[in-house]
Amino acid sequence: MTQELANKEKRIVGLFRSPTLETLKMVEKTIEKYSGEFKKTQIWEKLPRKVMWSTYLTILDYLEEINHIIISDNGIITNIWNPKLAKKVHSRKSY
Repeated sequence: MTQELANKEKRIVGLFRSPTLETLKMVEKTIEKYSGEFKKTQIWEKLPRKVMWSTYLTILDYLEEINHIIISDNGIITNIWNPKLAKKVHSRKSY
């Protein structure tokens, strides 16, 4: 019984994939290019390389969590990351 449970857990864990940094950057550049134009599925179809849907959703969740993108109510993905502003904030003096 415990062996069956262990095998089942391994199969479940195997379903979840962590994106590589290269894949993350590829998705981010594609979103930057088509910012504000397309929905999730449309951008996924425009990626230069194939990415599993679950991996893609993991990347979108991450980018939204760190405030690089925003997904509107109608599903349009917009890049909101401003590197110039971030650099300015990081270089300011703190008191």
